[in-house]
Amino acid sequence: MTAARTRAHRGRGLPGRVLRGTSGVLAAGLVGLFVVLLAGWAFTTRTGSAGPGTGMLVGHGLAAAAAVVAQVVADRRDGRAGALAAWLVIGIAVAVLGGYWLF
Repeated sequence: MTAARTRAHRGRGLPGRVLRGTSGVLAAGLVGLFVVLLAGWAFTTRTGSAGPGTGMLVGHGLAAAAAVVAQVVADRRDGRAGALAAWLVIGIAVAVLGGYWLF
């Protein structure tokens, strides 16, 4: 392993890397979901058919933005602060998917 890579992963064991990787995938998924909803909204607006409403777009957009900010913190901080930020991303994803898509 190179010295730069060793320094980049100092203090991050396998559980920490898995947690941050999982939260990164979820943050990217929320951004992707927002983009798909935005495209669907644009399409349905032009065709006049039913599509995602303003509340759904705003909620997904805010959640995606908050998840990306929390993921940046998780990636840049070691220890408890990084882990809490990663768990925050997971919580945001669960809240959005549960709130908008399950109920």
